Amino acid sequence: MKLAALAPGKVNLSLLVGAPRADGLHPLVSVVQAVSLADELTLEPAPGDGDSDEVVCPGVEGPNLAARALRLFREATGWDAPAQRLEIVKRVPVAAGMGGGSADAAAALRLAARAAGGAPPELLHELAVQLGADVPSQLEPGRVLMTGAGERVDRLPEPEPFGLVIVPLPHALSTPGVYAAFDRLSTPRTPDELDHARAAALAGALPPPVNDLQDAARELCPAIGDALFPGAMVSGSGPTVFATYPTIEAARSAARNIPGAIVALPAPLGYGEVGSG
Repeated sequence: MKLAALAPGKVNLSLLVGAPRADGLHPLVSVVQAVSLADELTLEPAPGDGDSDEVVCPGVEGPNLAARALRLFREATGWDAPAQRLEIVKRVPVAAGMGGGSADAAAALRLAARAAGGAPPELLHELAVQLGADVPSQLEPGRVLMTGAGERVDRLPEPEPFGLVIVPLPHALSTPGVYAAFDRLSTPRTPDELDHARAAALAGALPPPVNDLQDAARELCPAIGDALFPGAMVSGSGPTVFATYPTIEAARSAARNIPGAIVALPAPLGYGEVGSG
């Protein structure tokens, strides 16, 4: 059987960052919004007599987080289906702060669970935590509050319709490198600030639209400064910049004057559900 799923990218509508924990990871409070710009994934039995899963992702070199997701799923569940072929058509910019690789890994877990006949959500969350900070927030694409070092995810109410203008840049940033620059350049949020922001967000008062990593990303990639059009901010560790608009029409109007702009919508509930390919 051939299965298919979308892996929507995300933007961070807010990203507050604390000082590194004892494990070296940074505590966060971030409102994460999945968007309609999405990779396309299909999973089916691999051709031939191979004994290992294959991930095909044209245009992306090196190890793929989705391949690790399949491997972890097999190890955790004992799923012993024949070798699978996972094909990824990239739409989300790579190494751009939109969580494209994490979205692919989350979608790979959803696809594997469906192919295996199901898996407990708690197990998928545990595997997602092992894969990376952004993966848990993208297991069920939508609007979520991400806290801890990404391992804690709370579903937030779906927003009223709005538009986004997203501007990818022809650069790539290393997330660890951006965090290292943050530690050098910026004052981290205190634990009390992060706790207050989390409690307020869960009560319906979202954190301000700021990204504490923006200055670090700009230092490492000065082109971000030129790309920051009015109302825009960096998503995640950058270098992608974006802005929100009250309607899709307003976003389309703004995009006409912004080179390289992509107009997107919030990903609706169920956007990443697995279906037949």
